[in-house]
Amino acid sequence: MALLEVNNLSVMVRTHRGVAAAVRNMSFTLERGETLGVIGESGSGKTLAMLALMGLLPRNAWAEGSIVFNGQELVGASEKTLCALRGDDLGMVFQEPMTALDPLQRIGDQIAEPLRQHRDMDRRTALEHAAELLDRVGIPDARDRLHDYPHQFSGGQRQRIMIAAALACDPDVLIADEPTTALDVTVQAQILNLLRELVAERGMALILISHDLAVIAHNVQRMMVLYAGTVAESGNTAEVFARMAHPYTRALLAARPRIGAPRGAPLQTIPGRVPDMFTPPPGCRFASRCNFVQEDCRQAEPPSFEVPPVALDNHPAPEPAAPHLARCYHMQLTP
Repeated sequence: MALLEVNNLSVMVRTHRGVAAAVRNMSFTLERGETLGVIGESGSGKTLAMLALMGLLPRNAWAEGSIVFNGQELVGASEKTLCALRGDDLGMVFQEPMTALDPLQRIGDQIAEPLRQHRDMDRRTALEHAAELLDRVGIPDARDRLHDYPHQFSGGQRQRIMIAAALACDPDVLIADEPTTALDVTVQAQILNLLRELVAERGMALILISHDLAVIAHNVQRMMVLYAGTVAESGNTAEVFARMAHPYTRALLAARPRIGAPRGAPLQTIPGRVPDMFTPPPGCRFASRCNFVQEDCRQAEPPSFEVPPVALDNHPAPEPAAPHLARCYHMQLTP
């Protein structure tokens, strides 16, 4: 049995307009030591799906389907059960540390809190461990800074503090929600290197959420591309990048800024808008923005098709460890 098994996960949201599925039928598994990347435009459902794993959905949202962690079903589990897992077996690095950290509480106490809650440590022992964690994530003079407040740290340091707090109880699964947003490239590289080291050192599973294809390409073994709440493409990272079968995945890559492009050159964009989740189209949700759309795309939503592996340099195509799937009737199969 896998460490984490997600089957047909949907996240339903109720607003004044009614009920809609913000995430639809997401499925994946995760073993110890594995890394999974989740990528997509803002609003694609990345964060909501991960909040469902943590049992932290807003009050107007709920999860349907199945989330099995270590053999325990989490969908429909009591708040007491979820509280016992959060911060202990399941850790999360939230997207914006300045809002995730309590501005009125010293960072030492914030890191020590899960240790006191889940490990029954007294405050002094927990703070000693918090200092060790801060030192591990690269905060200078860690012991002296336990009594500082979040605003006294830089953006990169606050992100490191969030990682330290998430790692306090040595979780089996760590979810990092865009941990490098708004950081300069040097600090971004340091944070990503730290996450890689921690996965190798602790054997934990990592789910890395990002909107940056380059971050996903270099830091995870497997990936999922989300569009309008649905997994458009998934598979081994190297296999997906070798043969991007879904037009949306290709459009994301084409929209990246390119080194060496002429000064003032316009960036390529994806035309149109993400469909309204309250009034989704009957067919493929990407059809209105796709350059390869055909009539059947507008009639019925495509299922996930397996993408044949690609052979390069006259060598036979390798057998991927995970199937490469794309939700498209007219997959783009040229390397």
